[in-house]
Amino acid sequence: MSQEAPRGLLLVISSPSGAGKTTLARQLAEEFSREFGLRFSVSFTTRSPRPGEVEGRDYCFVSDARFDEMIAARQFAEWAVVHGHRYGTSIATIEQSLHEGTDCLFDIDFQGGHQIRRQWPDDSVLCFILPPSMEELERRLRRRATEAPEVIERRLAMACKELEHYGEYDYLVVNDDLSRAYDQLRSIYIAAHCARTRREAVAQALLAQAASRRPSVR
Repeated sequence: MSQEAPRGLLLVISSPSGAGKTTLARQLAEEFSREFGLRFSVSFTTRSPRPGEVEGRDYCFVSDARFDEMIAARQFAEWAVVHGHRYGTSIATIEQSLHEGTDCLFDIDFQGGHQIRRQWPDDSVLCFILPPSMEELERRLRRRATEAPEVIERRLAMACKELEHYGEYDYLVVNDDLSRAYDQLRSIYIAAHCARTRREAVAQALLAQAASRRPSVR
């Protein structure tokens, strides 16, 4: 009996800026790119590239005018304003991943996570990365040395608002130790593939096979 190919999984990872979501997400994508075909959903953004960022790998950098055109054409599954810049996720990218059975990894904020869950509730798994403390979060942000002090203060203020949305997520990972946090994240990802809703077709096929093997009752 042929079985329908499994749909892709949409894994959303969010956190306040500086909590480590991007580092963890990149580790996960590197480990599972072959086994599950896990790949990043590359967002569009109106901000300028940071040092070391690559067009098409980290983000697709576009002008405000181009972003407006994409909004008008309803090309975004979600978009939001974060720290004064706009970020958006392409609907076409998500639908292609789902139909091909390829898992898609989202490094996005709580606004984007909410919209992904709203549109694809049965295909999405949401994980929120927590810093061990606000003091440690501030230390990490200042250690970056890539932003002005006033920008860091805005990020810390925004972090307080972002933390209020932890209840919208399926899983919470405290990043007090990178190795331990990654072990927890990868366990969540692997377990998501074993959820009943994703394996039900296998169980139903086995039930059908078992029923066909039962001796007829005369």
